[in-house]
Amino acid sequence: MVDNTQKVRISKILSEKGLCSRREADKFIELGHVLLDGKIVNELGTKAFRSQSVMLKKIATKIQDSKHTILLHKPVGYISHLDDDKEFTPAATLITPDRYYKYSDDARRPIFKSEGLAPAGRLDIDSSGLLVLTQDGRVAKKIIGENVIVEKEYLVRVDGQLSDKGLNLLNHGLTLDGYTLKPAKVIWQNENQLSFTLIEGRNRQIRKMCELVGLKVITLKRVRIGRVSLGNLPIGSWRFLSEEESF
Repeated sequence: MVDNTQKVRISKILSEKGLCSRREADKFIELGHVLLDGKIVNELGTKAFRSQSVMLKKIATKIQDSKHTILLHKPVGYISHLDDDKEFTPAATLITPDRYYKYSDDARRPIFKSEGLAPAGRLDIDSSGLLVLTQDGRVAKKIIGENVIVEKEYLVRVDGQLSDKGLNLLNHGLTLDGYTLKPAKVIWQNENQLSFTLIEGRNRQIRKMCELVGLKVITLKRVRIGRVSLGNLPIGSWRFLSEEESF
């Protein structure tokens, strides 16, 4: 249960309300775009009771609405996060005008300020499929926020024999590094490809799950996050999240 008797940071309250991320909240506080009981707050670390009125000014909402969320069909060989050592190529380098895939009648131009564009979740270098990159903390929170449960669906081509018992274990009953995995939905898509739907994303989870039941992963592609699907987005291409789509 949420404790309403203790003061907490205003940035935490804003995040809990889904109004922005904590990092965004700190920036808005510094800019004087946050109201506590109708008064401007501009000191970082300010605390309040959850029962108090904590709001963003309209200018902060306008700033958020100007931010972009990108859907990318990440190819194998790219990492999802930025690489400080420059050893691997980040997927964000593919967000260029020539790789833009126009979705429906979207009138937005493929040239925009990319500062603050960061992956909302990861997809390992050996996997392909849907990767979300966003400048909007509200979107990131819906995918990777604390206590958030969002389905992620993968198509996994495998090699090896899978028994009925093994399939049942993939759905529920496996343990990784002492951690009991949450129930999953795993079904055969065709004779050599499985569909995995997970509500958690531990490091290389699907590959390790398959190893435990005697399967080797040949290819792994993420095709859905929440209610947003990869669809017919070509590999290596990107598009904007449409106004009609929500995770």
